[in-house]
Amino acid sequence: MRYRIALSSAAAVVVLALLGQVSGPDWDPVPLTRTIDVETPDTRIGGVPPSDPVGTYEVATSVVTVELAGADVEAMVREPLGAGGDRPGLVFVHGAGTGQFDQAFVAQAEALASAGIVTMVPNKRLDTYSTRERSYVAMANDYLKSVELLRELPGVDPGRVGVYGESEGAWIVPVMAADNPSVAFVTLVAAPVVPPRQQAAFAVDSYLRATGVPVELLRAVPRMVGMDFPGGGFGYADFDVQPFQQRLRQPVLVVYGTGDAAMPTVQGALQVLDDLEVAGNDDWTVRYYEGADHGIKVDRRLLPEFTRDLATWVLGLPATADAPPRIAGAEPYQRFVAAPVERPRWYAEGDLLVAGIVAAFGALLVGPALWVVRRVRRRRAPVLAPGVRAPLTVMAAGSAVTLVLLVVYLLVVANLAQNYRTNPLVVQGGWLTLRLAGIATVVAGVVLVYRILDGRRRGGVPAALSAAGEATLSSAVGGSVMLLLLLAYWGVFPPFW
Repeated sequence: MRYRIALSSAAAVVVLALLGQVSGPDWDPVPLTRTIDVETPDTRIGGVPPSDPVGTYEVATSVVTVELAGADVEAMVREPLGAGGDRPGLVFVHGAGTGQFDQAFVAQAEALASAGIVTMVPNKRLDTYSTRERSYVAMANDYLKSVELLRELPGVDPGRVGVYGESEGAWIVPVMAADNPSVAFVTLVAAPVVPPRQQAAFAVDSYLRATGVPVELLRAVPRMVGMDFPGGGFGYADFDVQPFQQRLRQPVLVVYGTGDAAMPTVQGALQVLDDLEVAGNDDWTVRYYEGADHGIKVDRRLLPEFTRDLATWVLGLPATADAPPRIAGAEPYQRFVAAPVERPRWYAEGDLLVAGIVAAFGALLVGPALWVVRRVRRRRAPVLAPGVRAPLTVMAAGSAVTLVLLVVYLLVVANLAQNYRTNPLVVQGGWLTLRLAGIATVVAGVVLVYRILDGRRRGGVPAALSAAGEATLSSAVGGSVMLLLLLAYWGVFPPFW
């Protein structure tokens, strides 16, 4: 009997693992073969110090109101005191993680203003911006109102006002600047370049590999990132910025930190240069900063070399638009291409997955609900055969607990990955625990099947002793099978090949 259960359980696990493997899509990112030639580790623009270095001027701040279509936002303006003549200006465009001028770009805007550049950081408009819905074209139109306002301020040269986009803002800035002479120059910092869905898959893959997750878990990348999320929305996930980059005719500064695992640092710069070539634009500069993260910071401190170089580049335009060295800094490394993400098959789209989980847990709750009803009515007669109750309970509880553990595990791993931390005990031990829980659930299911079959052979003893028992048995088995298939889809069951 034990051998029969062991062999059947192993076969069931293999079948589940195979179903998870073939249910697709798989994940096999392509290695990046293109390289970018860094000319020198010295990032200084033109190889010379700036005429007005950071810290030259005291900085005055003021808050202005930017009138948008249907809303107003406030913006922080920083001006260099005592700087003669009309000065260049720079509008900062928020990334996904920032939104308020008193918290975003404070060090950058302060440093540039102290070098003689008038800076403006507007608040992000939030009434049209949410996790589910946003439009980069509409956001670009809103931010252009800040450009217009800055160009009109006293002491600002209207012909020398540019834009600075970081992370998500680097999808917005090219829309603002394409075919728009009112934008004098463009700075792209930590630019994703590829569509958001591709960038998200690239970032998740990079983070998970750095955290040391099991290889089988990586196939969850396209299954999660590639699907339509429950409830719809997220249309911006496939936004393509390339057509706008191919119409940029302003000087462009591209900046990355070599410690930024979320962005395709090599592919991104190369794509921008390819797009500028389409535009017939040879006014570009690329800088890589050693060990800097997504915000060009090391140990949470903005690199002074970055603000020095940015100030030099802005103040020196148009002479610095193509000043040597064109590509400088640390050598970047990108292992895989940020490529289009294959979509899951119809049965694994977000709405169906959620519906399946709800239906499965609803089915598992039928038995406990009937037990409560029977208790209230003081009906104590058993509804299931004695040998069936235990494995059915273990299978039902095990499938539910394993799914909950999977969600908790993924959240813990995501936290580790986002904070660039590793913990082999949690990552590997947690995954092993998940698999053992899944296997134990399968074993309980196999035991249940043999108990039912053996009962029938021994005189036709039914597994369910009443209509309530039949409902309990069928719903628990159905819900458990649905959850086991879902766990198989996410790679919980180990392949034996």
